[in-house]
Amino acid sequence: MEFQPTIISFLCNWCSYTGADLAGTSRMKYAPNVRVIRVMCSGRVDPTFVLSAFQEGADGVLICGCHPGDCHYHEGNYKCLRRYHLLQKYLQQMGVHKDRLRLAWISASEGKQFADLADEMTATVTALGPCKIKEVMETLA
Repeated sequence: MEFQPTIISFLCNWCSYTGADLAGTSRMKYAPNVRVIRVMCSGRVDPTFVLSAFQEGADGVLICGCHPGDCHYHEGNYKCLRRYHLLQKYLQQMGVHKDRLRLAWISASEGKQFADLADEMTATVTALGPCKIKEVMETLA
């Protein structure tokens, strides 16, 4: 059986989630591997959410927020960007490939961009294969 990755996506309520909803209501086809978790702002995505997703068996994590300068909470997406860079470094130190975590800016009108991003992320993570961090964490416990 061919490997099908599980990708957890944290989408901000005001832009990215609405963009994903637009993709769905417009009947755009995209990979079904992306599991959506709606958060009020990408700045509210705590690094422990990402680490927990990997620990629980996610093969990839996608964080999407409003475009810089368009955040409904003024600077939430900038906060998210700072955390993203720290998470990238931390995950690489744990042996997680950098392409398993991705940050993207998707507005409410960018349904096609969300669908394309879901397909691209699925293809990237599929090529990387299953994430082994869950097994590594279990051996450390």
